[in-house]
Amino acid sequence: MRLVILVSCLLLASPAVAAETESWAIHGQATFIEQYHPAFHSAYRGPNSLDPGSRGNETFNATLYAGVRPWDGGEAWADLEVDQGFGLSNTLGVAAFTNGEGSKVGKSVPYLRLHRLFFRQSFDLGGEVQTLDGEANQLAGSRSADNLIVTAGKFSPADIFDTNDYAHDPMHDFLNWAIIDAGPWDYAADAWGYSYGAAAEWSVSDWTLRGGVFNLSRIPNGTELTRGFGQYQLDAEVERRFTLGGRDGKLKLLTFASRGRLGDYNDAVAAATPADISLVRRGAWKTGISLNGQQAVSDDLGLFLRASMNDGSKEGQEFTDMANSIMVGLSLKGSDWQRKDDTLGLAFETGGITDGGRRFFAAGGLGILIGDGRLDHYAREDIVETYYAAALCPGVQASLDYQFIANPAYNADRGPVSVLGFRLHGEF
Repeated sequence: MRLVILVSCLLLASPAVAAETESWAIHGQATFIEQYHPAFHSAYRGPNSLDPGSRGNETFNATLYAGVRPWDGGEAWADLEVDQGFGLSNTLGVAAFTNGEGSKVGKSVPYLRLHRLFFRQSFDLGGEVQTLDGEANQLAGSRSADNLIVTAGKFSPADIFDTNDYAHDPMHDFLNWAIIDAGPWDYAADAWGYSYGAAAEWSVSDWTLRGGVFNLSRIPNGTELTRGFGQYQLDAEVERRFTLGGRDGKLKLLTFASRGRLGDYNDAVAAATPADISLVRRGAWKTGISLNGQQAVSDDLGLFLRASMNDGSKEGQEFTDMANSIMVGLSLKGSDWQRKDDTLGLAFETGGITDGGRRFFAAGGLGILIGDGRLDHYAREDIVETYYAAALCPGVQASLDYQFIANPAYNADRGPVSVLGFRLHGEF
């Protein structure tokens, strides 16, 4: 492992080159994550249960980001990614899953996917000129504070909506799905987390309004997307930026509405035993709302929260099996111990489902990520996650992560579970 880290530092460490306006750029990243949990109590298990035995799994991905500026304000990007590995229990058994880099399509052999292929056009509308640093999916340049940005193509809705400076990036900060994103936001995506669609962002003064439309997958949690927006999701978000005690903060309110072939939990319970959601899918709406906030307390300390819910009567469409969630946390830089580029994070999240969802899983139903075959004693699924990310050299970071999971899959008869994690990330 020491040799891998040393070679990574030599390859990735390069002097920063300031670019006033880039006409093209190539970036890359590689992320390795190993997670392990010891054996835990399990009164029973089902097809979608977390394995109660001692178990470890790893994921690896490497991405090449290529961007070009065809004209002023325009950017075109293509992201090719190699994926390999599996989330714990093949990414099953916990609604707030433990590895944000673990897709629902695990393979032991590396495979190549074009995850993003999109075009972005920015229109300056006035105000102070802001400098943009060159990074993955962003060319170095400038933009006025008031602006309109239009993005279209293949990308993730989470690239634009529900972002948070302290908890949104599993390559650098937290790993748990319901901490890096709002769990009940059932965002449109294939099984890897990407969709075809378009979004617009209008920023004026301290406000930004965002709106987007995206294709849903052909069947819930599927690998293929609907074509022609036959099934779709509408997203809308308003952001307010402010200062509190001289420190920057943000509040975002996100709403979504999905129209697709979805099953109702109560219909599935009435139709068959064990409950089978695929038998009762029909055209229906699913809606939800999320509040996302962050506040800097000092140069090193930041606080954040999310509170979110959806109507909960329908099955999980794309993301996970969760109807409501509350999450709070903090992020602390290491200046006080002379490690200014290191980060310590701590977060707590609690998630739940509706009465209809409880009856469905109690009747043997299977969701996107969970399904223990029965649910005799429901309880909220509670998560505590802490991580320490250490900068080894420019562009290379190693992290230790710990997650405590009470009542995995809302099941008080299983767990608790402790998940230990290690992450190695490099980028250029």
